[in-house]
Parts: sequence; structure tokens; C-alpha cells
Amino acid sequence: MGLLFRYQVLCTWASAGHLIRYLGEKIKGMKTLSCDVAVIGAGPAGLAAACAAREHGARRVLVIERNTEPGGILQQCIHNGFGLRIFDSDLTGPEYATRWIERAQALDVELLLDTMVLSIEGACRVIATNGRQGLLEIEARSIVACMGCRERPRGALAIPGTRPAGVYTAGTAQRLVNMEGYMPGERFVILGSGDIGMIMARRLTLEGAQVVAMLEVLPYVSGLRRNLVQCVRDFDIPLYLCTTVIEVRGRKRVEAVLISKVDEHWRPVPGTERELRCDTLLLSVGLIPENELSRMAGVMLDPLTGGPLVDERLETNVPGLYAAGNVLHVYDLVDDVTESALRAGRQAAESALGRPQAPPTAPNAWLPVRPGENVRHVVPQRLHIRFAEAELQFRARTPIEGLTQAEIRVDGEVVASRRLRYARPSEMVTWRLDPTLQKRLAEGKEVSVHLIALEEGERRG
Repeated sequence: MGLLFRYQVLCTWASAGHLIRYLGEKIKGMKTLSCDVAVIGAGPAGLAAACAAREHGARRVLVIERNTEPGGILQQCIHNGFGLRIFDSDLTGPEYATRWIERAQALDVELLLDTMVLSIEGACRVIATNGRQGLLEIEARSIVACMGCRERPRGALAIPGTRPAGVYTAGTAQRLVNMEGYMPGERFVILGSGDIGMIMARRLTLEGAQVVAMLEVLPYVSGLRRNLVQCVRDFDIPLYLCTTVIEVRGRKRVEAVLISKVDEHWRPVPGTERELRCDTLLLSVGLIPENELSRMAGVMLDPLTGGPLVDERLETNVPGLYAAGNVLHVYDLVDDVTESALRAGRQAAESALGRPQAPPTAPNAWLPVRPGENVRHVVPQRLHIRFAEAELQFRARTPIEGLTQAEIRVDGEVVASRRLRYARPSEMVTWRLDPTLQKRLAEGKEVSVHLIALEEGERRG
């Protein structure tokens, strides 16, 4: 109990940043480690970033992970569909993680497990703690933030009603079923149609539970279309769009939820309420990049993504501090997470070794990148006018289920365009930029990205 209390005190003070700075200056005998690149998080992004850093010359790469084993969330994702692009194989989550763990071991990447990072001080100092070595100061030449993301809980939704047992996030239920061997209920209602929620609808059905309904407040599902087909429709799970939970009922345990249709402003429509009997409510209502450590380091965050503002090298406003994976913005495929981490790891190694990476960051050396028509957000949020290589990643604000034109504009003028079969919020669009755009960028003040539904005549043309 004493250890737990001290840990809670450390975490509370660390979040404010006071204790860590004090300890870093005052405690004698604090162990110090040094490395070229420090990677925070040993999920798919962290492992890939570490491997890339080693492969591009970093001599000592240290991965810091709070769990007792590497692999991150992949260890509980026992379904397949991972690695189709990276490994050209259809793997389960643990299989995908194992490939990166073995690759990291072969490259002599150092894993510091069961270790909690308490703060990032700029881009060269990390304060961490574990039960073996106590308080650690890690001095790095560059850092890659790969902390991943967390699920949005019930408290963020302000659902009225009692507070009984039986309300879980979909990811928590996934861990209970797949890793702990525990079924959290028998009759489930799932709020939200995110990918984890749809995958759990199938998983629970296979385990003999009844999924009474899946509810989505939007007029379309928020997860991938393949999961809609394979996990919901193939298992005849009722799906209600434009519908939400307006009350949780039950005392000691969930007994029912009251649901209602919603209007275009997500407000309940009177007269459409009905009760669904269930003993468990799962929430699959979005993911939030885990950026408390980034804030402490002085990293500027994008209110649209919840992740850091970065350039095309995935470097934040703190020089030498990079971000990759779901801490940057929430991806839908682990292959995309991995590719962003490979790029960030390579750039972190280049920075640690003092190799030239980009032109000077004078005020006119880069342009802001903005989301335009029907685009929710764009990463990176700034672009060097003399980029060596760059790609833009963005999501549609609302679905376009037909031929779509994506456009890159500089100061409102279209400088590049491409056709898409459709554009959906659940499927990120990646666009590799042609270096020939540099001349036009050098003349501009702002880059914007747009998604436009083509009319029938334009489609034929």
C-alpha cells in the first residue's frame, strides 16, 4: 500500500511538472542513462521507430515502456488483418507485434520495460521511474513520442442515469475477454460504431453473448467498411444509426438503457425513446491521442487532431522531439502507424547524429497546411518549401460515396489534384507530394487540402 501511495503522489505531482524538476536537481545518486534516441512507448509505433533509428545509424536506442511486455495494444487484438501492406501477410495483433519485437532484438534495441515516464524535459532529457532502478534520468540526443492513444470514457459523454457496474470501454472489454479470459456480461448494447466496437460485437457473439444492438449517433458508421461487413452484418447484429443512449438504468448493475433517435444536431427526438434490456454497455466512441507528456515538454498541439503540430519530418516545435503513430493522430490501420514511425525513427537518428535534414527554419522557410472543404484535419500541419520528401494525410469530414476529387491548393489556386473512388471519415487518405511542387510553394503563403464530390458530368469527363 505504501508503494501504491508513493506512486500516486509521484504521478500527481509529475502531471504538474513540479516534483520532477525538483528531483532532477536535488536527489543525489539518481541513475543516469544516455542514448542517441529515446523512444517512449513499445507499441507498434515505438518498436518500428526504434528499429528505423538503429538501421539509420543510431548507436544506442532505448525504448521506454510502462507495461511489463512490449507490443502495446496489439497483444489483445487476437483478430487478423494486421500487416497486409508492411509484411504482405494477414497476421493477428500478437503475431504482428512479435515480428517487430524480434526485429528490435536482432538490432540490439534496448527495452526498458515496467518503467513509467514522468516527464520530458525538452528534447534531450527524460525522467522515468521503475521498481528496480528507482528514479532515472535519461539523456538523449533526440526523442520519438509513441505513447499511442486512449479511449474516450463515459464521463466525456455526460450520459444521464445511475452509475452501476457494467459500463466498459470496448478496449477494456477486449482485454478482459482476450487476455484475462473473463466475460464482462451476457447481454450487450454497444454505443458507437468504431472499429474496436464492431470487432468486439463479433467477438462477444462468438463467445456466446447476445449483442442486443449497436448504436451510432452519426448517419454512418465511424469504423472501417470491412469491419461493418465482417463483424456486424455477417453476424446479423442490429445497427441503429442516428441513435444514442440517453439514460443508463440500474442500481448495482446495468439493467437497461434508454435510447432515442437524434436530429442533425445530435439532440434526442421526443417520442422516439425506447428501452433496451441489457446487463452491459460498451462504449466505442472515439480515441484520444495520449499527449500529457507532450504538453509538459512544451509541444504545441493541434485542436483538430489532439496530437502535436509537426512538419513533414514529423518533428514537433521542440527541436529534436518527434511524434509518430496514434499519439500524432488516430490511424485506422496499423500499417500506417508503422510507416509514420519508420519515418520518425529515421529522422530522429539523423538528428541525433547531427546530419543535415532540412533548410533553416526561418519564418518564410515553411508554409502552414490547413484543412479545406470537407476535410476534417491534415497532418503535417506545416511544410518546408524545400522538402526532400513529404506526404499529406487527411480525413473527410463527411462521407462522399462516389467519385471524389482531392485538391491541394496554394493560396487558393489548385496546384495538384487526384481522383478518389470515394472519401470516408473512417479511411485516411495519404498523398505523397511531388518535389516539383517546391517552386509553387516558395511563392505561396498557405497550403490547403480539399475534397470535392464530382458531379455526374465531371465523372464522365
